[in-house]
Amino acid sequence: MTDMTDSSAIEHLPPGAGDPIRVLVVDDHALFRRGLEMVLGSEPDIDVVGEAEDGADALEKSIEFTPDVVLMDVRMPKRGGIDACVAIKDAVPSAKIIMLTISDEEADLYDAIKAGAMGYLLKEIPIDEVASAVRAVHGGQSLISPSMASKLLNEFASMIKRGEERQQVPVPRLTEREMEVLKLVAKGMNNRDIAKQLFISENTVKNHIRNILEKLQLHSRMEAVVYAVREKLLEIT
Repeated sequence: MTDMTDSSAIEHLPPGAGDPIRVLVVDDHALFRRGLEMVLGSEPDIDVVGEAEDGADALEKSIEFTPDVVLMDVRMPKRGGIDACVAIKDAVPSAKIIMLTISDEEADLYDAIKAGAMGYLLKEIPIDEVASAVRAVHGGQSLISPSMASKLLNEFASMIKRGEERQQVPVPRLTEREMEVLKLVAKGMNNRDIAKQLFISENTVKNHIRNILEKLQLHSRMEAVVYAVREKLLEIT
């Protein structure tokens, strides 16, 4: 489990700091849902506020419970996780979504990022690491499983090589400082490390990231990196 590609970037928030993180668990397998609920329910700083068995149910429960974090399977009956992710982000913008799946296909990963998910973790990860993922995403980090990191970068390269047809619209202009922040985000750095690197405050970093997302009309840090590479605003080496 990693923040972009650097597992050392995950920071655990101290249990009991502030209000508990409100989590909604979404999966069409009842046994898997129960397992997640038991593990997360034992954490003092996490509160499982509800569960859902498909994407349609997930949207209703998200509106009802306004969770901080939604743990959701990609492939479910009635309404899939990717489609539900888009709907939940529209209905409850504050909710941060982690996709938990057995799928290691690049298309699912990229679709999840475009849909606004801030995490994409394979179900093969140790169950006790899910709580760490919830804390990290709640804290503003973007996470993907290590096995998917190289596939994400390969997708970046493929997008550039394919030269996808796009509408000929001007690329929103980012300031020099915003480009510096975006490049550091692309390296998997969290706000604290970016602040140290640029000798600015964490609040200033947050403001820059918010401005970047607003200018690019995107939902997440990870999606901003995808956009920047696609538009050749930066390169990942």
